[in-house]
Amino acid sequence: ERRDRWVDDGGAFLQGWAGGYPEIVKENELFERYYRELGIVPAGEWDAFMAALREPLPATLRITGYRSHAKEILHCLKEKYFRELQDLEVDGQKVEMPQSLSWYPEELAWHTNLSRKILRKSPQLEKFHQFLVSETECGNISRQEAVSMIPPLLLNVSPHHKILDMCAAPGSKTAQLIEMLHADMNVPFPSGFVIANDVDNKRCYLLVHQAKRLNSPCIMVVNHDASSIPNLQIDVDGKKEILFYDRILCDVPCSGDGTIRKNIDVWKKWTTQNSLQLHGLQLRIATRGVEQLAEGGRMVYSTCSLNPIENEAVIASLLEKSQGALELADVSSELPGLKRMPGITKWKVMLKDGQWFEDWKDVPSNRQTQIRPTMFPVKDEEKIKAMNLERCLRILPHHQNTGGFFVAVLIKKSPMPWNKRQPKVHQKLPQRTEDTEVTAANSGNGSDCIIEEPTLAENEESKKMQELQNLDTEQSKKEGVCGPPPSKKMKLFGFKEDPFVFLPEDDPLFLPIQKFYALDPSFPKMNLLTRTQEGKKRQLYMVSKELRNVLLNNSEKMKVINTGIKVWSRNSDGEQFGCAFRLAQEGIYTLYPFIHARIINVCIEDVKILLTQENPFLSKFSSETQKKVKDLAMGSIVLKYDPDPEKPHDLQCPIVLCGWQGKTSLRAFVPKNERLHYLRMMGVEVFKAKRKEEELENKTEEEVQHRLVQTEERMDVEDKEHDLVTKMEAEIGEESSQSPVKSSAMEIENKIEDLDQSSKNANTHVSQEGKDTDVSNVKD
Repeated sequence: ERRDRWVDDGGAFLQGWAGGYPEIVKENELFERYYRELGIVPAGEWDAFMAALREPLPATLRITGYRSHAKEILHCLKEKYFRELQDLEVDGQKVEMPQSLSWYPEELAWHTNLSRKILRKSPQLEKFHQFLVSETECGNISRQEAVSMIPPLLLNVSPHHKILDMCAAPGSKTAQLIEMLHADMNVPFPSGFVIANDVDNKRCYLLVHQAKRLNSPCIMVVNHDASSIPNLQIDVDGKKEILFYDRILCDVPCSGDGTIRKNIDVWKKWTTQNSLQLHGLQLRIATRGVEQLAEGGRMVYSTCSLNPIENEAVIASLLEKSQGALELADVSSELPGLKRMPGITKWKVMLKDGQWFEDWKDVPSNRQTQIRPTMFPVKDEEKIKAMNLERCLRILPHHQNTGGFFVAVLIKKSPMPWNKRQPKVHQKLPQRTEDTEVTAANSGNGSDCIIEEPTLAENEESKKMQELQNLDTEQSKKEGVCGPPPSKKMKLFGFKEDPFVFLPEDDPLFLPIQKFYALDPSFPKMNLLTRTQEGKKRQLYMVSKELRNVLLNNSEKMKVINTGIKVWSRNSDGEQFGCAFRLAQEGIYTLYPFIHARIINVCIEDVKILLTQENPFLSKFSSETQKKVKDLAMGSIVLKYDPDPEKPHDLQCPIVLCGWQGKTSLRAFVPKNERLHYLRMMGVEVFKAKRKEEELENKTEEEVQHRLVQTEERMDVEDKEHDLVTKMEAEIGEESSQSPVKSSAMEIENKIEDLDQSSKNANTHVSQEGKDTDVSNVKD
């Protein structure tokens, strides 16, 4: 599930399924011998188990649950796309209808056996495919394996929970957690949050991409080794306290043999060695997780592996050393309809050469680096019974046509034995010297650390240094700056991030914004931040007050990759109308409850015009809309559609769009995929338009190539003027994000005309001096 993410490569919705692989022999003698011996499959089901593993995995999708229009998407899927597939035949075979996952709430998850090859053979199926890809890009649908949806559901998340996702990339489970926080769409800022962590810096950016689709101010992506993720501090009534999480998702790196149906190279690569090598890391990550769990909190441990060395052995070891602080929750009544097997209590350890060991004492000394005592089951019958390992969940592929999976739900009843005294928070900051880093690294190797008492002189010097450091930190907090960690080790760890700078209470930037949009007095302006300390602030982002608390108190120890949702973008043209910042569509659902001015209520016909035309004249809109616009000054506006219950055939969910009112026109600033999404929900056929667009593009391809040759001759001149253009763009505020979608399904003819005009303008442009450069022509 981790390696197989949704990629739109122009038709790869079902990448990795039937038709996408070279022939691989689906046999592995050691695999069969190992799992037969362990007895993980019920008697009489082995053949069905192996047959299921050799079949391609069904495609599974999940409708984003917290969006107000989730029901509309579901209605559209069932009544339009699924109905069209009902009696469809491809190559003489009837197409199987998609089925909902019986155990997933509210019919929001579906699976289908349609392969990419079949999708391409029928226009109806191709239409269904395009719908899925487009809705995924704007965050309304997620491609996610069925078993991967289980851990977030078993966390029982509420909107007030503080959640840590320890190994979060690529982010499908993180997306589920964010949805659960926003269960009530009327609350723009739930008091809970998700901190999503991953050790791989590059995968963190994939995580950011997934989270961004959901437009939440309550998500923070961080980059740490999960087995040593630092304790964070928060300010509680003026005192610093350690942050303990209400919910922790511990979906650890694993050998992944449960994914063998889609990652079929596992057939030839599988050995027990992978599990033996990962066991120690998995146990360390799980241990770190329960240390940071609040008392009464819930942690879900999961793997996509069938191997007890990665599953029950880790849980049993954790329970044993917790000395009663942890217990396995009984979740047998949760997710009714999900077929599951209980956890096992007896297993053996096998080396990759096929050699078995039943007890640690049987392991020869030369093998004791590969095999560790924690890999074996507890021998004491009473102890093993008290652990209730049968409360773990084992998902077998042949039971519900899924992948293989393991889940354990842990409840923390008291502090861990080695943390009986809850750690006190000191104002003391970590020392920045190389010596301290070495000491910290050495202290984690399991040996006892001897700390010598410092001398009086050392104490005095340390005190002075500490005062200076505290002064720096307090100053930084006053300024609301959360920069990257100062440690040399952390700077070398991936890319250097821009700082997070909160807007000061008296920042003159905010007053015109507040006045222009008539923001409610309850608007939390202290939660606004930018990513620059110097120069013009081009974008304003927003986080919840709880994440602000985390950011301000942990900049020394935490590497934050991304947080916040964009709510305003600078548009210099707007300054003449009283506000230099226009609304951003990404954050409009968060901002809307606080805006009391510049809101235009539009009917469904107006919405269609806004989404299908680039810059429509006011005369094209309904008379009611024209009256409302008449009294408004030019600039950024909110366009709101409210459903009419008396017209059940119209779209029945509210829509909020960002727009711009010009002298004679009204336009929407909405990304392309979001436009297509709303149009589909309103019953506008966008598929045909897309096909026409492709045909027109093909027809003009030769013409475009001819013009490109002419344009290349002018490239050198344009390169020389690039710096000047950039400067002018900054002054004019002509950002790419500012302009509305450039290629909606309806505007291909305009595109071709623009190309002609661009060619003419570029010729004129070459002969002009740099100072007279036309920015829009250069951009074209």
